Amino acid sequence: MSALKNVLDELRKISYLNGAEALLSWDQETYMPEGAGTARSNQIAYLSTLTHNTMVGGVMKKNLAELVDLETGDIRDESLPEMEQRRVKEIWRDYHHAAALPADFVEEFSKHSSMSQQLWVKARKANDFEMFRPSLEKTLAFKHREIGYLGAMDTPYDTLLDEYEPHMTSAKVTVLFDEIRARLVPLIKDIQAVKERVDNQLLRQNYPVAQQWDFGVDMLKVMGFDLKYGRQDKSAHPFTTSTYPTDVRVTTRLHENDLKSALLSTLHEGGHGLYEQGLPVEEADNPFGQAISLGIHESQSRLWENLVGLNRHFWTFAYPKLKAYFPTQLDGVAVDKFYKAINCVQPSLIRVEADEATYNLHIMVRYEIEKLLINENYPVSKLPELWDDKMEEYLGIRPDKNANGVLQDVHWSFGAIGYFPTYTLGNLYSAMWFNQAQIEIPGLDEKLAAGDLMPLRNWLKEKIHRHGRSKSAAELVKEITGQELSAQPFLDYLEKKYRGIYGL
Repeated sequence: MSALKNVLDELRKISYLNGAEALLSWDQETYMPEGAGTARSNQIAYLSTLTHNTMVGGVMKKNLAELVDLETGDIRDESLPEMEQRRVKEIWRDYHHAAALPADFVEEFSKHSSMSQQLWVKARKANDFEMFRPSLEKTLAFKHREIGYLGAMDTPYDTLLDEYEPHMTSAKVTVLFDEIRARLVPLIKDIQAVKERVDNQLLRQNYPVAQQWDFGVDMLKVMGFDLKYGRQDKSAHPFTTSTYPTDVRVTTRLHENDLKSALLSTLHEGGHGLYEQGLPVEEADNPFGQAISLGIHESQSRLWENLVGLNRHFWTFAYPKLKAYFPTQLDGVAVDKFYKAINCVQPSLIRVEADEATYNLHIMVRYEIEKLLINENYPVSKLPELWDDKMEEYLGIRPDKNANGVLQDVHWSFGAIGYFPTYTLGNLYSAMWFNQAQIEIPGLDEKLAAGDLMPLRNWLKEKIHRHGRSKSAAELVKEITGQELSAQPFLDYLEKKYRGIYGL
């Protein structure tokens, strides 16, 4: 057991370094002065290199080799209890990935991605894709090098997808996406054909951001997000960062004339934050204290954003509180009218502001483009036109400018390619979780209507959060629901809800 203890001691050091790097990255997106960019990228790169060198260093290698075959991952010490063997396998997965990447590559890419992220902010603000293009081309070159080091799986893209959703393949994703598209497109067409359209203009009045902020914080508290161990700030692109389960930072984006944007992004990031706060503190420095996958993480944010935040029962409780913040704007507006407005289905340009029915079409656009970039070396110079064409194909609308098109997402700026499919996977998981929660939590709808969200929060913590990476995503789904991952519960939910709202 001494070898395992030594491995865990090394992981603790890595956890401290990761926490420091996460805090620097959070500051870069929130409060860092514009002129600090170069120094910050050097700081982050240095910490990334230290982390990498510790992970693949002599102490880790020597001790891990006593526990597992470093090439195959096969357990050497079979006297270890079953759960310890599983922990070691997860540690080996991280080690094997890190060991494949040269230290100079890690440092170069970290420095580049930090600068690229800052450049993306400027390019998006200026609506100038050419300003960002050389940086994105360099990012893709790094990702191709990374695939070369790690080895292509079924396709080169699968290597990147596996980093965010272990054991998932693009072949499985494509099957799921085809099923979703086959039912979503007709549903959206039926909705658009309804003559009496749902009016969402009441959400686009002037809503002072200070009151939006206060209402959002109120909802974070109701969800169970513990502000003693977390905080909320503003950023250009909403995100969540955790340095430890006792220090979780969520951010939101506020628009005076768009009430829905900040409201739902706060609930979304709050869902991420609850997952991070729900991970076991005693395991925080090793894989058993880390999220299973990005898809599972997204299932938490999408559940709180959509299954709760767009739920009629939730608004029975929350709407009077919202009206207290905006008595003039919502004067005479009944809760049913507000509920329909916030659930309005209307193809739009911006993914993070898309309605729940069209959202996954945005993900499909990005998924198809990423596969072309990675598997077929599609030229970056043609990306704006390709993006616009696919938006027109999938959603029937064409971006008016690159800031609302190819430049809208932060992910590619820091190399998160292979990430986007996890958003849709998160939607599928979330519907399965919520269905099961309704079975296992008596009177869940009534509890939502009363503003009692803690039973749901505690159920998610018990069923999902506390396990960390001690189970795979597939195992977790099977254990909780008795089923394999499927698109059907999510699609059934959308069909029932929106055909009801639109009288179809």
